[in-house]
Amino acid sequence: MLKRYRTVRAEANAEVVIKRSRFIGHAKPVETEEEAVAFIEEIKRLHRTATHNCSAYMVGERDQHQKASDDGEPSGTAGKPILEVIKNKGLKNVAVVVTRYFGGIMLGAGGLVRAYTDGAVAGIEAADEIELVLHREVYVEVDYTWYGKLENELHGRGTRLGGTEFSDKVIVLCLPEVPEADAFIAWMTDLTQGQAIIRTGEERYYIEGE
Repeated sequence: MLKRYRTVRAEANAEVVIKRSRFIGHAKPVETEEEAVAFIEEIKRLHRTATHNCSAYMVGERDQHQKASDDGEPSGTAGKPILEVIKNKGLKNVAVVVTRYFGGIMLGAGGLVRAYTDGAVAGIEAADEIELVLHREVYVEVDYTWYGKLENELHGRGTRLGGTEFSDKVIVLCLPEVPEADAFIAWMTDLTQGQAIIRTGEERYYIEGE
């Protein structure tokens, strides 16, 4: 799994009007190529009366699944510019569709490239670009006598926390970034003088800065 990557937060859309043609950019985070294809087909269904529904997606840790479609526009004027926007923004696991409702004025090849680029950018910006960072779940179980010190030290270290459970003991869910997890566990063991019970859980993505 990637330690971190850029994508979009949620499905969204935005519209730009160029020489009376409407270009509606739709963007969505996807986990698989199948999800990307399903999203594109859904937009086509919703906008079945549109002149074109051009699309592109990039999926996979190594960007191994990527495809662009001009959907009837002149070759290379729509799908490829959309894909280039995704690449230039450094995004992964994203599908983008730009829907066009023709306004009666021909744009020419260069105009189409610019229009579909602008539509893709608008859709992605509406979907909110984020960075996902892979974290390791580390459960730290201590006696109540350690809790005050533990809380202060974790706050000082800036460790992301996932919650605290209070029962006969205190269990704090810590979420260090994956590359730092082993060092974090060693630090926690030293901090609690080996008295903490430490268990590791799953690896999960969280949004950077939130």
